[in-house]
Amino acid sequence: MFDVNNKIVIITGGNGNLGSEFSKTLLENGARVASIDLTESASPITENYLPIKADVTNRIEMEKALLTIKAKWNAVPFGLINNAALDAPPNACALENGPFESYPESSWDKVMTVNTKGTFIPCQVFGGAMAEERCGSIINISSMYGLISPDQRIYEYRRQEGNEFYKPVAYSASKSAILNLTRYLATYWGRKGVRVNTLTFGGVFAEQDAKFLEGYTARVPLGRMAKRDEYNGVIIFLLSEAASYMTGSNLIVDGGWTAW
Repeated sequence: MFDVNNKIVIITGGNGNLGSEFSKTLLENGARVASIDLTESASPITENYLPIKADVTNRIEMEKALLTIKAKWNAVPFGLINNAALDAPPNACALENGPFESYPESSWDKVMTVNTKGTFIPCQVFGGAMAEERCGSIINISSMYGLISPDQRIYEYRRQEGNEFYKPVAYSASKSAILNLTRYLATYWGRKGVRVNTLTFGGVFAEQDAKFLEGYTARVPLGRMAKRDEYNGVIIFLLSEAASYMTGSNLIVDGGWTAW
């Protein structure tokens, strides 16, 4: 029921913390993985792994990537995980993490381009190829901050330290857009056998500072952030026949954050 053996799966942002986890678990379960990223992959090309350096916001590069995948495996992909995303890190410049009123327009454009256009174009190119074959599964990665507003109270300690810090707006707006792109494509391609679902994540532990962790985990019913490998199971589920009647849905895996 949860078999992904021999399925060709594309992962955008494949060299990142989560993308590399998805690649690892899919390869361990027999899938063939094409990892697309702007950075060079540390993993060599093997029988079942194909790293592709390309820009997800560039349609021509995505079309070339599709041709590369077809040439290697003589088949179109079955799965697409739109994982590539951009967010301002906590140590970004003051303008990036400052008040909404002064949030840079250039930052808005950059985040929206990567997170929305960078999902839209792979869906067009790879999803279109799946629709021609009348089968496939697309997973669009969103965030709990696409469902609810960031709790700015978590960062109050930074403001008390003299840093006017706020979680920026563009990430939330871009991840909200993913939800309805998923619904649109689920209804558009439903009769062509392509399932499209959103997978909404909570935060992942990455050695964040102690004060942030204290504020964050207090908001999580499970009392902690996710481990890097804790989203792998739902990836396998959505790509497999276990989710064969599931499309247009949003699967939330956030430790219970949005249940409050």
